[in-house]
Amino acid sequence: MNIRRFAATLVARNREFLRDRMALSWNILLPVLIVMGFAFAFTSDNQDLFKVGVMGAPGAGGAFLAIQHIKFIPVDDLESAVPKVERHQLDMLLDLKQRRYWINRTSANGYMLERLLTATGNVFSRQTVNGKEIRYVDWLIPGVLGMNVMFSSLFGVGYVIVRYRKNGVLKRLKATPLTPFEFLAAQVISRLWLIIMVTGLVYTGTDIFVGFRMNGSYLTLLLVLALGALSMISLGLIVAARMANEEAANGLLNMLSWPMMLLSGVWFSLEGSPQIVQQLALLLPLTHFTQAAREVMIDGAGLWEIRWHLAVLSAMTGIFMTIGARTFRWE
Repeated sequence: MNIRRFAATLVARNREFLRDRMALSWNILLPVLIVMGFAFAFTSDNQDLFKVGVMGAPGAGGAFLAIQHIKFIPVDDLESAVPKVERHQLDMLLDLKQRRYWINRTSANGYMLERLLTATGNVFSRQTVNGKEIRYVDWLIPGVLGMNVMFSSLFGVGYVIVRYRKNGVLKRLKATPLTPFEFLAAQVISRLWLIIMVTGLVYTGTDIFVGFRMNGSYLTLLLVLALGALSMISLGLIVAARMANEEAANGLLNMLSWPMMLLSGVWFSLEGSPQIVQQLALLLPLTHFTQAAREVMIDGAGLWEIRWHLAVLSAMTGIFMTIGARTFRWE
């Protein structure tokens, strides 16, 4: 290794980066935006460790409802709240009127809350959740698969096209009879089948060892995967439409992917978070992909039950694809 050549290359690369104001700005602003997002969405004066749904007058809960670091969420409908315990969206559900509670026996948080409830001297009857209890991994896997699809879609199309433009590949293609639509369509289809193949292999391979809960149709899940991937590939095309700088493109793609990863319910439920956060999450394609996949895998939902998510993903695909195609430039 020649130290002089190494040092010269390192200095040149650093100067190139520092002179690129857009890339430098994104690299400075993005971490700040992420920290602000975390602070707004998931922190408060009290750092709540557990989420407990409560139905009935709070005074009937006694000392248990006075314990700190437990977020007590009012519940009006038991029928819709019990499934949230199954899905780890709530750690416990309390019915103060009937003096009963629900927990997921596979949840460590539920176990701790049950011990706390007993220790405070409250006498509640434990209710058995109908059906097979859902493990956290069953709830988690749709979000993890969706996150992998998101990164593969955004960076696999957006970043590559920007690199093509920067290296002059698109300039050469412009001199050929190839049209922008043909080029973009080829990019989308190529990435789509690759994502479906890789995701299918990942799901099958991990399912052999873990044994995921799958109550719905694999064809329905495949449709969700295809529409989710298309919507996020199309979103990546918007970034790639005109940009010729890889660092700036990387910043924009990260700005799109991180909020989706944090606010789409991939790792944890947004139950109990501010209402505006839950509303903003519905504007993200990964949210609809994750929710639709969970409904198919856990609830056995069919096309009719997830029609809203499919319609939103289809609409997003059309809008993003149109914007990307209309704003695309070879150079």
